[in-house]
Amino acid sequence: MTEPPDHAVGRSRGGLSTKTHQLVDGRGLPLVTICSAGQDGDSPMFIPLMEQVRVGRRTRPDAALCDKAYSSRANRAYLRRRGIEAVIPEPRDQQGHRKRRGMQGGRPAKFDAEKYRGRNVIERGYCRLKQWRGLATRYDKLAIVYRAAVVLNGVIAWLNLLQDTP
Repeated sequence: MTEPPDHAVGRSRGGLSTKTHQLVDGRGLPLVTICSAGQDGDSPMFIPLMEQVRVGRRTRPDAALCDKAYSSRANRAYLRRRGIEAVIPEPRDQQGHRKRRGMQGGRPAKFDAEKYRGRNVIERGYCRLKQWRGLATRYDKLAIVYRAAVVLNGVIAWLNLLQDTP
């Protein structure tokens, strides 16, 4: 990975910030990590994350559980092409746009609320990240050093899993 020119630091309402985008498995253990500037959107990072994931002998997961920030036509089309079920709620503004278009708006996106309940695993993984002061406050100047700390946190989580497994 090369160092981005902005060092993955950007301005948002709260000041300077960095976003950490991760794909995790069903246990909340990280598979892929990308860092971007705080003002960057979540949705454009979805496809680069998915392009890096490898699951065993297969190159795709069964389903992608995402929050509303990742709901876009491009992301849903990408998942459909790869044969991955999209478990992404449709935001109210997108619902309104679709309904306003009438027949041309198409059908509502398929959404499995029962599967979506498993998304709390992702949030617990981010809470684990925030326990490290250096990650929560971003002391590192370089994005590659900050990402290395995020990856190290993930390695420790994987090692804890192996240690707990009989």
